[in-house]
Amino acid sequence: MSQKNAFPWEKPSKFSRPGAGWAEVGASLTRVAAEVDGRHHGSPLPAGDPATVLAAVADALGPEQIPAAGIGEDAALGHLADLLARYGIDLTHKQTAAHLQPPALTVSVIADALASSGNASLDTYDSGPATLGIEQWTIRALARLAGFTEAAGGVFGPGGSYSNLLALLVARDYGAAQRGIDVRHNGVSALPRPVVFCSRIAHFSVHRACAALGLGEAAAIPVPVDSDHRMIPEALEELLEQYGADHTPIAVVATAGTTDFGSIDPLPRIAEIAARHHVWMHVDAAYGFGSLFSDKLAGLLTGIERADSITLDLHKVGWQPAAASVLLLSDQQRFASLNRSVAYLNPDDDVEAGYGGLLGQTLQTTRRPDVFKVAATFLAYGREGLGEMLDACHELAQYAERRIATELQLDLVAPVTLTTVLFRYRCEDLDLDQVNGEVRRRLINSGKALIGRTQVRIHGEGEPRTCLKLTLLNPEATEQDIDALFDDILRIALEVESEGLEHSVDEMVKTHE
Repeated sequence: MSQKNAFPWEKPSKFSRPGAGWAEVGASLTRVAAEVDGRHHGSPLPAGDPATVLAAVADALGPEQIPAAGIGEDAALGHLADLLARYGIDLTHKQTAAHLQPPALTVSVIADALASSGNASLDTYDSGPATLGIEQWTIRALARLAGFTEAAGGVFGPGGSYSNLLALLVARDYGAAQRGIDVRHNGVSALPRPVVFCSRIAHFSVHRACAALGLGEAAAIPVPVDSDHRMIPEALEELLEQYGADHTPIAVVATAGTTDFGSIDPLPRIAEIAARHHVWMHVDAAYGFGSLFSDKLAGLLTGIERADSITLDLHKVGWQPAAASVLLLSDQQRFASLNRSVAYLNPDDDVEAGYGGLLGQTLQTTRRPDVFKVAATFLAYGREGLGEMLDACHELAQYAERRIATELQLDLVAPVTLTTVLFRYRCEDLDLDQVNGEVRRRLINSGKALIGRTQVRIHGEGEPRTCLKLTLLNPEATEQDIDALFDDILRIALEVESEGLEHSVDEMVKTHE
């Protein structure tokens, strides 16, 4: 038999093959990178207003239809890479600080490409045994980091919002089963007035999950927060007692790392209250879980080991390309309501023989191995390396906090907990909400800096006001970069203020004439 016939996979192929195929992926990426080198806009975002930028992308792509004939692989990749270079976001830029959207570690990007090249799925053993084993190992490692026992389990998912949805679904089904109700078969109408308790500033995904699960957004009962933006345990206790008689408490959702403040609810107290009332405790630690990588910050999450479920998202503090979210359960058996036996995927006799997978722990069937890049990062850097990165970001946030204190026209809205800095520009005789919103838009349009915005009650009082926000997740940024960022913010703010004052004066003159 000839070499050609014996090894038909050595023929040229359109598809990504193990070994040589991976080299082709790398070579193509190298070619594309060389072609667009020097074309990048060199800023966090391209300069210009959104309509202009989006129109330029659309024009470059041409008519909105799939072309009858292709232009070839190299040309297609080069064209799209050019669009990314000219009009994309640069999360590695030192003045990109808007969202919980970090620069991606190079090792994780390479690993993600390797995972894509194999196109494995995690629903069954025969859809990708290596990646199945890697996910099981990584889940056990994360569960151990959280302080869970050997009974714990978990599953990766497409984002923190999905993991919160899955957690509340499992909590709903488990709580119903404890009352002798099969809610998945009979529907939520069998549950008497189900409710979920979360802080007033919990992530909106909790409310969306309640809606998706048939509970309704009104089922999310807001618990007051204190001056540090943390759930008040006494208020939670009162609400549980108030709703306990004629409602069905599904879960208490504590937050470890609020989006706007980075604040962390008092987990030990909440755990005590949830246990006393026999209510599922879920911790949304999509942002804050990464604190466990740091010796300095890990104490913030004391008590998380008492949760029934935890959401974490390594796309945030973990520096992973999306998606890299995880749901951990303290008891893996509580995934039971999701289990399905499907003849063409996981028949019972195959599962008993060890050919099962993770189909019964998620709402997804086909599921790409997002774990691959996470495992590569853990092996490359270890807990200490990731902890050092988080500590660097935390120190930058503290430096930004000190810089704000030196500027008379800036007000710190909340003290720094993790890597988020919330502040507000102030001036006289102008609508400060409009001024702060315009400052951010002009920064974006200039292409010089990208910062965030939100609305919060200043010092916990009054109507929500527009504030500016830095989310600092680039451990390679320096104090000099922070100073340059604030210099740009203040320069733009003074321009806005000056134009606003001139406009006000003109209006006053016209009125008096």
